[in-house]
Amino acid sequence: MSSTVLYNPINPSIAVSSRAPFPFLTSKDFSAEICRSLNQKSFLRKQEDGVCKKLSRVRASVAEVPKAEASETGGSSSPQEKKLRILVAGGGIGGLVFALAAKRKGFEVLVFEKDLSAIRGEGQYRGPIQIQSNALAALEAIDMGVAEEVMSAGCITGDRINGLVDGISGTWYVKFDTFTPAAERGLPVTRVISRMTLQQILAHAVGSEIIMNESNVVDFSDDGEKCYEGDLLVGADGIWSKVRKNLFGQTEAIYSGYTCYTGIADFVPADIETVGYRVFLGHKQYFVSSDVGEERCNDMGVLSMMILRTGYLGFAEDAILRRDIYDRTPTLSWGKGRVTLLGDSVHAMQPNLGQGGCMAIEDGYQLALELDKAWRQSVKSGNPIDVVSSLKRYENARKLRVAIIHGLARMAAIMASTYKAYLGVGLGPLSFLTKFRIPHPGRVGGRLFIDIGMPLMLSWVLGGNGSELEGRVQQCRLSDKANDQLRTWFTDDEALERALDADWFLFPIGDSTAASETIFLSRDEKNPYVIGCVSHANFAGASIVIPSPQVSEMHARISYKDGAFFVTDLKSEHGTWITDNEGRRYRVSPNFPTRFRPTDVLEFGSDKKASFRVKAMKLSPKKTDKKDEDEVLQAV
Repeated sequence: MSSTVLYNPINPSIAVSSRAPFPFLTSKDFSAEICRSLNQKSFLRKQEDGVCKKLSRVRASVAEVPKAEASETGGSSSPQEKKLRILVAGGGIGGLVFALAAKRKGFEVLVFEKDLSAIRGEGQYRGPIQIQSNALAALEAIDMGVAEEVMSAGCITGDRINGLVDGISGTWYVKFDTFTPAAERGLPVTRVISRMTLQQILAHAVGSEIIMNESNVVDFSDDGEKCYEGDLLVGADGIWSKVRKNLFGQTEAIYSGYTCYTGIADFVPADIETVGYRVFLGHKQYFVSSDVGEERCNDMGVLSMMILRTGYLGFAEDAILRRDIYDRTPTLSWGKGRVTLLGDSVHAMQPNLGQGGCMAIEDGYQLALELDKAWRQSVKSGNPIDVVSSLKRYENARKLRVAIIHGLARMAAIMASTYKAYLGVGLGPLSFLTKFRIPHPGRVGGRLFIDIGMPLMLSWVLGGNGSELEGRVQQCRLSDKANDQLRTWFTDDEALERALDADWFLFPIGDSTAASETIFLSRDEKNPYVIGCVSHANFAGASIVIPSPQVSEMHARISYKDGAFFVTDLKSEHGTWITDNEGRRYRVSPNFPTRFRPTDVLEFGSDKKASFRVKAMKLSPKKTDKKDEDEVLQAV
C-alpha cells in the first residue's frame, strides 16, 4: 500500500520520501477543506479565483520505524544522522525553534508553512516579541550561535525598570525585577526583538531546504499501516491549529473580551536609560509602551469592546494592527500516538506576561530532548525508537509549568483590566467620589499581594529549568550589566525620577498664551531663569520675557538642582500656579522653591494667559536642525 502527500515545496527539486507511521495532506489554501481521497492519482483543488491548481503527489514506501544505529564516529563534532523523520506543521517561532533543535540533534526534519512572507514582512507588521530569560537560555542550549545572533539583534529591557504605573498620574504601582532572577542563575537578560527578525534568524538556521513554502497540514492519519511519510507529526500551527482540530475535534478559542491595537512609533521616551517598558493601567483598558531599540518604541493599547465602540477612533489603519485577544485552556492530553502539539496550538496565552512565545521555545527544546533520549535508549537496547513514549514524556514534562504560567497570564489580564485608582471609578452615578481621591480597596489589596508574590513568581517563571538545560553553561554576559543604581531605583521613585536624562521644555498651551515660543530649560545649576514682563539684563542667569498683564516685572525664578526643576514665586501680584497631571491646581507659596514635573502646567498669573506645559524629551541629533533651534526661546 502507498500513501500520498500533497504540497508545494520551496524547492521543487527536493525529494520528499521516507518511512513513517502516517500520511498527511498539505494545501496552499489554509482554509481548504480536509482532503478525503488518498488513492487518486492526482488531486485538483479549485482556488477562490476559480482556477484549478494541480498539487504535487509524492509516494513513499517503508515498512516500519527503523531501529537506531550507533555512530561509527562518536568523536565527530557534528550530530549523527538519526533515522527518524519529523514532520512539523507550522513555520512560526515555535515550529522553527523545534525544527532547529531537532536538526541539531541529528534528526531529519521537514517544516510545512503556509506562507513564508511572514518572515519577509508579516512579522514586522505584528510588532516585536519579548524573549525572556527562560526562553533565551533554552535557545542557548539548542544552538549558541543562533542565540547570540538573536540577543545581538534584540534590545535589552531587563536591565532597566519595568512595571505598572497609574494611567493618569504616571506614578509607579509596581516594578518588575527581571534582572535579578537572570543574574542569580547565570541566564541572559530579557530582550525585545522584531518578530520578523527573529523568524529570519531561525529560518536561516533551519535551512530553506527543510521549509516547504505554501504548504500547511490540513489532514493526517495514524492508522498503523506500513507505508508512511513521517515517523511523527508535530502540530505547531498556532491557536487555530488544524492538527489540534483533527486530533481532538473542533474546540473554540476563548475570547478575552478585549481587543489590542499595536504599532511602532519613531519616538524615544525621555527615561529610555532607566525604563525598559511600562504598562499604563486604566479601568477596562491599559496601554503598554516598550523600548524596541533603534530609537523606536512599541505602543500597545488593550481595551474592552465596550470602550472601543465609544472611543479610540481615527487610527491610521495601515500603521496600527488590530487583534482580538484569545487564548486556549491547556488540556490534559497534548497528542495521540505519534502526533503531538506545541506552542499556541495547545496552550495559547494572553500576552500579559510576555510568555507565549517563550513557552513555545521551551516546548521545542523539551520535545527535541525527549526524542534524543529515546534514540539514545534505542541504541543502548537495540530496540526500535519508542516515539510514542517519548512524546508522552515531553507532554508530562511540560504540562504543569505551562498550566501555571497560563493561569498567571489570565490573572495578570484580569488585574490589568480591572484596575481602579480611586473609589468611584466605573460606578456611574457614584463616580463623583473620585474627586475625593480615596484609594480603591482593590488597588491597595492588589499592591500588597503583588509586593509579596511578584518576586517569587518572576524568579520561578524566568528561572525556568535553566539549571537543567543540557549543554549550557550558566554564565552572565558583561553586555547584560545593569546600571549600578538599579537596586536603588526599584525602591526609590524619587531617585528614579532624578535619574532622568532629557531636555526640558515649556510649551505654550491654549490660544490665548501670551508667549508664543517654546522655552528651553537648561540643566545648569549655576544659571537659573527669571520670569517677568520686562528683561533683566543684570540678573545672574537668563531672563525670559512674557508680555502679559498678569505677569509681574520680577514674577518667578526657575532653578535646577540634583536632577529636578523648581519654580519660586517672587511675591508676584497674581501668583504662580501649578496644575498636575491629575488636574489638581494650586498656587505656589511665595519665596519657597516648589518642584514641578513633566506633564505639569505652569501658569504665571491667574488668568491662564501665560500657561506652559512642562515636557522632558529626548531629541535625536539627526532630527534637530538650525530652524528648530531658532524656534526655541532660551533667554531674552
